[in-house]
Amino acid sequence: MTFINLAGLLKVVFWTSLFIVFYSYIGYGILLWVLVRIKKLVYRPVLQNKGQPFMPQVALVVAAYNEEEYIEDKILNSLQLDYPKELLELVFITDGSTDATPDIVRRYPLVKLLHQPERRGKAAAMNRSIAYIESPIIVFCDANTQLNRECIRELVKHYADPKVGGVAGEKMIIQAGTGSAAASGEGLYWKYESFLKKLDSDLYSAVGAAGELFSVRKELFEPAPEGTIIEDFVQSLTVCTRGYVLRYEPNAYAAEAASASIKDEMKRKVRISAGAFQAMILLRELFNVFRYPVLSFQFISHRILRWTICPVALVLVLISNMLLVLIGAEKVYTVAFILQAGFYVMAVTGWVLANREIRVKLLYIPFYFLFMNLAVFLGFRRFIQNKQTVLWEKASRQKLPKYH
Repeated sequence: MTFINLAGLLKVVFWTSLFIVFYSYIGYGILLWVLVRIKKLVYRPVLQNKGQPFMPQVALVVAAYNEEEYIEDKILNSLQLDYPKELLELVFITDGSTDATPDIVRRYPLVKLLHQPERRGKAAAMNRSIAYIESPIIVFCDANTQLNRECIRELVKHYADPKVGGVAGEKMIIQAGTGSAAASGEGLYWKYESFLKKLDSDLYSAVGAAGELFSVRKELFEPAPEGTIIEDFVQSLTVCTRGYVLRYEPNAYAAEAASASIKDEMKRKVRISAGAFQAMILLRELFNVFRYPVLSFQFISHRILRWTICPVALVLVLISNMLLVLIGAEKVYTVAFILQAGFYVMAVTGWVLANREIRVKLLYIPFYFLFMNLAVFLGFRRFIQNKQTVLWEKASRQKLPKYH
């Protein structure tokens, strides 16, 4: 290969990879914003349910494994939700718990307890709860979260529209005191994710829900396959494969404490990344752009690129840039390499300081960006080695203050 051909190939690799990274993290958000603005100019939605507020019977389902530290606060928070008591079922599943979690739940007669000694994972617990639920709308949330009082009302109002099959709530990261470096990075990430979810929902459909808070019509709920790792994401998008849409409601939120340390946050991220590769197989029909033109575009742009091509593109940008500098390419590549090197120095410095729980705001974004992409590589390794179990070790989190 001649020098000119090598330089040309490296430039193609560099600019293509750089575009993929830019589009995945910034460009898609800009494009979404533009498309939503255009949609609002040409389309006027018909207002649903102009009379009395839509208030169906609802089941709030909480899967709790060894959550004795949080479970009573969770029960009290659930009992204080601003929704008619006669329309709200409370179902707590404590399968496999070996601490006082089931006994604490038994103290509250308004809560239906489901317990069996065998622990088979969250997905299995959620699947078996369906047979005990009478309500047409099911809201799932985690035991270590606190819901805002208006949460149920805000979620179920969307079901007045028959096209809506599920509704995703907001995940809010609460930091205890001044918080940690890991908490700050996690909080910034979820703020940006919430921004994208709102735009996705406004354009057509939200692209998956987090297990901290999501709801679904009972008739559309499909049991997650045995061994599913991120069952909430798979179940919420399965609803969309049946012709329904998933809405995002920012006024219904679940407050969750940030990870206690960067080690605990990495443990969680690697598990989610391993589950993401599994989810792509389970949801493979969403790659059919002819059957799901808009949803496939959203699914690939918002999720798949970050889970697959983008981390590899980051490596290719750096390597191709370095080689272009070594062969004496134009000055723009020298500048680009200096900027990249500076970014990674900031990221690594942020990582070192995060492990020492030292907060430097300037380093949050480069640190967490590198952190997330490394987790994808580690998650992929775990996925191909088939080492991720649904019976995962819980990551430690900061103590969440009472939040009602």
